[in-house]
Amino acid sequence: MLALAMSAALVACGSAPQDEFANISPDKLYADAKDDQADGNYETAIKKLEKVEARGSGTLLAQQAQLDLAYAYYKTGEKAQALAKLERFIRLHPTSPALDYAYYLQGLINFNDDLGLFGRLASQDIAERDQQASKDAYESFKQLTDRFPQSKYATDARLRMNHIVNSLAAGEVHVARYYLRRGANLAAANRAQQAVKDYPQSPAIEEALYIMSQAYDQLGMTPLRDDALRVLKQSFPSSTYLSENSAEATSQTKKKAWWRFW
Repeated sequence: MLALAMSAALVACGSAPQDEFANISPDKLYADAKDDQADGNYETAIKKLEKVEARGSGTLLAQQAQLDLAYAYYKTGEKAQALAKLERFIRLHPTSPALDYAYYLQGLINFNDDLGLFGRLASQDIAERDQQASKDAYESFKQLTDRFPQSKYATDARLRMNHIVNSLAAGEVHVARYYLRRGANLAAANRAQQAVKDYPQSPAIEEALYIMSQAYDQLGMTPLRDDALRVLKQSFPSSTYLSENSAEATSQTKKKAWWRFW
């Protein structure tokens, strides 16, 4: 029995997985991982960076490995793991000189949240999907621009924040348009009014005001209809929604992907 036990133990030891990076220093391992990333070999880089993070716990090299891991996860489509890594980095290293980059990458991952195959095939735009990722991206970029206004990432973050605001406004208008087409006029008016209130500088407000005028007209709320039209005329005097062919203008506006400047 003793011999059998010893034999089993030896077999178990012999079958234990070997650390392929055991004899490589963290510095060398990190340098190799960066080379892998530069070549687009993110899966290989992830394996090495995970070892660097584990071995160098508490060091600046481990902190840098965490950020590189987040980026590598992002590039391999592992969004949840990338965001989890960044959230942990931000929580554990609030004074890190790389904190601005952490916020920027966090925002970028949510900003570029993929629509998926069916979204692309249907030409779905960013305003027609769940807006939570856009809101999360905005918050990350806002943290960056508020806390690090001179960061080299701040200018791009501000541009993306502006785009997100326009996207969120367009999302509200998209829902209002949906309600209007189905005769849910009160819901359409309320949703369009919310867009005007929350995003007054967005280009989507032009259509929001038009939807309000149409919904209030159907509801018989003439004063509110006239108010919406008055604001539309004052704010967008050349609006196609004010022409006799407003239905055609609406159709043309739907085809115009105003947000595709990235």
